[in-house]
Amino acid sequence: MSFVLHAKERGRLTRHELKTLRDNGNVPAIIYGRNINNIPIYVDQADFLKGIKAAGRNALLSIDVSGKQHQVIMRTYEEDALSREIIHIDFLAVNPSSLITTEVPVTLVGESLGVQEGGVLQQSLYELSISSKASDIPESIDVDITNLDIAETIYINDIRDRFPFEINHEDTEVIVSILPPKQEEVIHTGEKQSSTMPEDIEVKEESE
Repeated sequence: MSFVLHAKERGRLTRHELKTLRDNGNVPAIIYGRNINNIPIYVDQADFLKGIKAAGRNALLSIDVSGKQHQVIMRTYEEDALSREIIHIDFLAVNPSSLITTEVPVTLVGESLGVQEGGVLQQSLYELSISSKASDIPESIDVDITNLDIAETIYINDIRDRFPFEINHEDTEVIVSILPPKQEEVIHTGEKQSSTMPEDIEVKEESE
């Protein structure tokens, strides 16, 4: 799903000017790519968040800058450490039909049979590197774990053929496993132990 985000060009701004820009509800950003000169811009924060929420983190965007549209994806963004508000965005200009490599989060779907029986879920990969057309990048890679039992594992090879894009990982890499339940060790000696000293042991004092 693609949406149009309107942006305005900006020059090199001072720190005070950038703060004023953000205080007015805008986010400084840049468009860059192999066949394009860097374009410093700013976008309305509310419009950007609304669009990303509707289309997804990895969505193909169309940014309109002074009437000229650029096909982009959001590559990275920077957050304020305290407010968690987005303070800068990097947009990568792409050809929608060209292959690009990016990271996509893994989403585990369903409740594992093994977990229901007391097993412990262990997820080893939270993101997967994929190569895909920009227009086909998914928001997440869903992995169904409903039938995953205790001591069973899902490897990259188990999901590779389920998706129309290339997964840039080895077949043997583990995505998720169900470990056996943790059991407390119980020591059975068969004898009743006492914390007192046995009566049949003599205690001798050494005398000089």
